[in-house]
Amino acid sequence: MAPLNSDTQALTPPNGDIAETRKRFWALTFGSIGVVYGDIGTSPLYAMREAILAASGEGMVAPEAVYGVLSLIFWSLIVVVTLKYVLILLRADNHGEGGTLALTALAFRALGRRTPLVLALGIVGASMFYGSTLITPALSVLSAVEGLNVATAAFGPYVLPLTVVILFLLFSVQSHGTAWVSAFFAPVTILWFLVIAIAGAVEIAANPDVLAALDPSYGIDFLLTHGVIGLVTLGAVFLVVTGSEALYNDLGHFGRRPIQTAWLVFVLPALLLNYFGQGALVLDRPETIENPFYLLYPDWALYPMVALATAATAIASQAVITGAYSITRQAMQLGFLPRMEVRHTSEALAGQIYMPRVNYLLLTGVLLLVFMFRSSSELAAAYVLAVATTVWTAGILGFIVIWKLWNWRLWTTAALMVPLILADSSFVIASTLKLLEGAWLPVLVGAILIVIMTTWRRGTRFLALKTRRVEVPFAPLVKSLEQRPPYIAPGTAVFLTSDPEFAPTALLHNLKHNKVLHEHNVILTIVNEDIPRVTLKDRVQMEPISDKFMRLILHFGFMERPNVPRALAVARKQGWHFDIMSTSFFLSRRSVRPDPRSGMPLWQDRLYIFLAHNADDASSYFQLPTDRVVEIGTQVTV
Repeated sequence: MAPLNSDTQALTPPNGDIAETRKRFWALTFGSIGVVYGDIGTSPLYAMREAILAASGEGMVAPEAVYGVLSLIFWSLIVVVTLKYVLILLRADNHGEGGTLALTALAFRALGRRTPLVLALGIVGASMFYGSTLITPALSVLSAVEGLNVATAAFGPYVLPLTVVILFLLFSVQSHGTAWVSAFFAPVTILWFLVIAIAGAVEIAANPDVLAALDPSYGIDFLLTHGVIGLVTLGAVFLVVTGSEALYNDLGHFGRRPIQTAWLVFVLPALLLNYFGQGALVLDRPETIENPFYLLYPDWALYPMVALATAATAIASQAVITGAYSITRQAMQLGFLPRMEVRHTSEALAGQIYMPRVNYLLLTGVLLLVFMFRSSSELAAAYVLAVATTVWTAGILGFIVIWKLWNWRLWTTAALMVPLILADSSFVIASTLKLLEGAWLPVLVGAILIVIMTTWRRGTRFLALKTRRVEVPFAPLVKSLEQRPPYIAPGTAVFLTSDPEFAPTALLHNLKHNKVLHEHNVILTIVNEDIPRVTLKDRVQMEPISDKFMRLILHFGFMERPNVPRALAVARKQGWHFDIMSTSFFLSRRSVRPDPRSGMPLWQDRLYIFLAHNADDASSYFQLPTDRVVEIGTQVTV
């Protein structure tokens, strides 16, 4: 399978040295702890507290509630994270890349076409990921800073302002890139996991009876005997697996085996020790439910733990923010969103990018959430539904990939994936009970993004169909120009078009208004493939049409930012004589206006026009030399 190849490429050095291979493997393993597991690793700050409070209802903390919650936590981590993501979905890589949109592209390939169901699942999964991305920084940092309240109530008025300052600083440094920060990610996160594991182990040693909760019957009995409270508790328990999508999203950065090893050997044991340690503490002293995480530690360690937790949550937030950049770029390449500016912050790592618009929108949304909810408990209620929906869509897409792409039998695929999808469905249903308590917010954000993505795809399709009706087929035009050539200007003209079978609008307007044809003309089409990256040998596709015309197709993956000049250099190596200083790039800048006869409602027309107006211009997006670009304006209706 493909993950084996991606692992081999990531781990094996050019000289094939075994010792160097092992060194790389452990470097990737420890690096994954810092980047991949920051979000799920900071869940103990709030997950246990919220789950036990939900299980207790309005009454006192009962032992059966603690045992039931611990059992549900243990089996959720085993089933949802370990089985579904670590052991199954990490094998479903799209040429080494993972994540919801990569899985969507795999499902497209498995079915041989872009079906509405898979498209809808991909859009819903990506949109809900954005909803959870807004909450993660706010919830994580706020829950860490709230540890100051455990020391003394005097810090209460300063929790919110301090949280805002930390979040503002976190987003303000994004433009500098994560390379200089990432060196500290793994050591801090490893220290975090060691400290929380030791604290939990000490408490378990004092009350080893808590280990009885490993028996799944405690969780099952609690759900069966507590009705609605059991369902609400199940939704709160899902907080322990939030961040599991990061395992899959960062597959391309670290490879399957390092991520699996880090989880099974280090992260999972540390999380279980801490959760069971918190459970043992609450069983011994029920009053500690107010903040069982921080009360695991002696008074002298409280302030250092707040500092460590703040650092760990900042790291977790950083990983989620960069994940939002990555999935936005993938959505743009797959045609779900308009073009936006992408800045590369590292010369060595292509995946390290910064997107100004996404950063500003995230900062605004995160700060708005902090001021709206003002506490981690309130935010936790809003968190679960968006994450549960993302996990649920990944399960269905995974079913399609395993069945159609891996060629498993239907009943075998169903036996493996249907129980997991049912488990995901139960979490989604349970989390809907929190809709009125704040879960509506990420759903609203997701719904807005679903409308934006569907509008952009639909409007682009309508615009392409309408443009097609007035376009001129390219072959007859070339024949006509050969018979009655206009004035021939020296140099090369490159005309960008989405369909190489029809004459580019810029070419027609150049002939109509300037009455000139260049000595060499290139009809250039950019094709976005459903794979993360395209190899250099597959980048360029050239086809001579006549003495004056050539068709050139450049292929880019959805994880790449198209760089046309660099791709043209590849074409030159393949035999095309190309001089950038004697070349002009002709673009058609379309001014879009609403049309009452369009197939979309007027409000959707106006939304599409707004998105098109605010899209990044093609010359910047394709990294064309600014002094070689000629833009010709046209008006179209949609």
